[in-house]
Amino acid sequence: MELRPDRLERQLAGEPLRPVYLVAGTEPLRVQEAADAIRAKARAEGYGEREIYDIEKGFDWNQLTQGLATMSLFASRRLFELRMPSGKPDKDGSEAIREYCEKTPPDTVLLVVANDWSSKHGGKWSEAIQRAGHSVIVWPLKTHELGDWLLQRLRSRGLVATPDAVQLLADRVEGNLLAAAQEIDKLVLAAGGDAGPIDAARMQELVADSSRFDVFKLVDAALSGESARAVRMLHALRGEGEQVAGLMPMIAKEVLTLCGLARAAAERRLQAAMREARIWDSKMAAYKRAAERHPPERWERFAAECGRIDRTAKGRGDGDPWLQLERLLVAIADARGRRLLAS
Repeated sequence: MELRPDRLERQLAGEPLRPVYLVAGTEPLRVQEAADAIRAKARAEGYGEREIYDIEKGFDWNQLTQGLATMSLFASRRLFELRMPSGKPDKDGSEAIREYCEKTPPDTVLLVVANDWSSKHGGKWSEAIQRAGHSVIVWPLKTHELGDWLLQRLRSRGLVATPDAVQLLADRVEGNLLAAAQEIDKLVLAAGGDAGPIDAARMQELVADSSRFDVFKLVDAALSGESARAVRMLHALRGEGEQVAGLMPMIAKEVLTLCGLARAAAERRLQAAMREARIWDSKMAAYKRAAERHPPERWERFAAECGRIDRTAKGRGDGDPWLQLERLLVAIADARGRRLLAS
């Protein structure tokens, strides 16, 4: 059975441990907390021994098979944990997991933790896990879901906040759930047992600005089509003292990469081109949307615009480089925004 992360704790409280669990996703905090909940349940049920296997390329799956078959001298119940950064086992691994699920050994729980996941990661091995146990897939929170997540976490720590205060916290952490969790833990200490609701003014006093914008996130926002977010991040970078000349090398590099990917998309070989460009699996969807949002000749126009902005930032061109860069980012994020570059 596939469970949402918010259902996992209720499920663990209402039933004994299943023989196998899969916890997968690209959000480190939520993956870690889901896996921690299973580990805690295992300790409570007397699984006194824990064996960890880091699954890397070339891993010998016989190690797991032999470990499962070996009787423990120290504990009658054992937790085996597989850590798969890639989110997908090879052929031997898939077979080993399927065999385990088809004939689960007694007094043993297998926990598979994957730090990457998409619709392409699953297969017969993950289907076997769902039949024998539970899979918990942690999808990244959407922008509109962050407020509810923050509100629920505040309540779980005994805090109440007004909607304006929650929105302020969301703006400050900018989707960084680990930073959000840290700030909420600080709020618990800072509130000092005050049960009253935290309003926006109080939140402003208590919460540090954890929104550490950088050029990588700026480019990601533009490629993902989030023009308003990209503009907001650009303004924050300017406020932090960054200079356009320092931002342009990375932006130009990504635009040139998209020039090649757009040509590959036109020739229907985008997937191979993304692998050749060493695009991370977790970012392929954003690059694919960006490459298909504009034709190759427009990406070449964007590349030329990068050169113009760089020259302006270094005093060899006319105009405001911050305004020029903002227009470029909006044009990249939204096909309708290309008209901004004509002005």
